[in-house]
Amino acid sequence: MNGLRMYINGADAETRGGCTVFYSRREDGPYYRWSYDDHASEWQVGRVLSTGVSPKMFAPATWKTVPAGLQRSIVEHYED
Repeated sequence: MNGLRMYINGADAETRGGCTVFYSRREDGPYYRWSYDDHASEWQVGRVLSTGVSPKMFAPATWKTVPAGLQRSIVEHYED
């Protein structure tokens, strides 16, 4: 997964379903928002409109801080 970057919202601690909301971006591609749906017991992903984001709003997140279930979902999402 070359060029994959993970982020969290740096302005406020954004959570959903008791879990941190993460954002991802691969190289110069679109941003994706990852949030946990506790009713479905799975991570939900949605593409973020480019007009709705600014790189200044994000803080870098390390892969180690990403929950294991989300790591699997991200790997599946970005499979080539």
